[in-house]
Amino acid sequence: MACKLANSSFLFSGHQQRPIKSHRLSSLSSPGTFYLKLENLSHRSTKQRRCPISFRNSTIVKAVAVPVAPPPADSKEHRDQLCESYGFRQIGEPLPDNITLKDITETIPKKVFEIDDVKAWKSVLVSVTSYTLGLFMIAKAPWYLLPLAWAWTGTAITGFFVIGHDCAHKSFSKNKLVEDIVGTLAFLPLIYPYEPWRFKHDRHHAKTNMLNEDTAWHPVKQKEFDSSPILRKAIIFGYGPFRPWMSIAHWLIWHFDLKKFRPSEVNRVKISLACVFAFMAIGWPLIVLKTGIMGWIKFWLMPWLGYHFWMSTFTMVHHTAPHIPFKSSDEWNAAQAQLNGTVHCDYPRWIEILCHDINVHIPHHISPRIPSYNLRAAHKSLQQNWGKYMNEATWNWRLMKTILTTCHVYHREQNYIAFDNLAPEDSQPIAFLKKVMPDYA
Repeated sequence: MACKLANSSFLFSGHQQRPIKSHRLSSLSSPGTFYLKLENLSHRSTKQRRCPISFRNSTIVKAVAVPVAPPPADSKEHRDQLCESYGFRQIGEPLPDNITLKDITETIPKKVFEIDDVKAWKSVLVSVTSYTLGLFMIAKAPWYLLPLAWAWTGTAITGFFVIGHDCAHKSFSKNKLVEDIVGTLAFLPLIYPYEPWRFKHDRHHAKTNMLNEDTAWHPVKQKEFDSSPILRKAIIFGYGPFRPWMSIAHWLIWHFDLKKFRPSEVNRVKISLACVFAFMAIGWPLIVLKTGIMGWIKFWLMPWLGYHFWMSTFTMVHHTAPHIPFKSSDEWNAAQAQLNGTVHCDYPRWIEILCHDINVHIPHHISPRIPSYNLRAAHKSLQQNWGKYMNEATWNWRLMKTILTTCHVYHREQNYIAFDNLAPEDSQPIAFLKKVMPDYA
């Protein structure tokens, strides 16, 4: 720090004043402390020497800069800083260890658990209508409007997934056979095998954000990252620029291998796989026969990729943030994982309608038995009783940029280490995302 004592600056010592030569304040610094030393400036101009400042003696002025401590990690100020940095609207306080999932569930009104057949079939009508409209738009749209038609249609068939999702959680109908049939049919356009997904998804709810047991997204392990240069490159691309479509890899890895299921589950898995393969064997050739290969791409493949964009995006936003930890089984707490470890995110209203409020996700993790059409009422109840512990966001580019560029390799204390901190020479895809992705919140 260097400062000059200008003509308008004054220091007084004692009661008498007499003209003296101009002086300069120079700094001698040590951490947290600054010393201002008066030095003779007799060689300066006459105009400067006319400064009517008087000193009895040369003086050393000591100015102490008190260091400002960062806010405590669990303070509101700190959480507000994280909100701004990550693109969140609210980051919840840590949930006390003595709170159980039952304590939270008991505060939710019983009526939100009730199944309403009219509302359930209304959601089916919304999805079928919006999907039909999407196919019509694809058929009629000029080439330059096809991306909009694909975006609408891909979002509409994401609604099919949510209907099957309710069926899998036994929150669609009181008739369980109806649920299995509707769930299987809803998943067919997505070529998703219903029963294999249901078995694995139940495990995700039982082990949410448990490091090794959760079957949804989880951090990369250090040993995987270091295992081979080729795998490292694939992981960097997969958890970086390709992450909004990585649910395709998850779909392939988790749902078609019979060895991943218990003996008691295998027969139901085989039935679901048979349905999917039948749809592919009959449905795909019919599409090609009527519209050609380009028609298959236009009417099925592109909407399917749009669905996987939402599938990947919704899933990673629900449980991935720099402040949300994954815990080993011996440290894991169910209430903390489901309430503190789940994110509510608001999307544009048309997406919320077509996707049946699946992003009102915290009550769904408190109890998967809540039907999708009751999630907002359940969320309101949770806000009233547990609001200060909840993570909430409105979808924005900064939120996505944070996830794609920092939430990578597992670290017990820091939660995540970014790829470019571990292997900058291999992390050009992450540097590219940091450069081109908007930072709007």
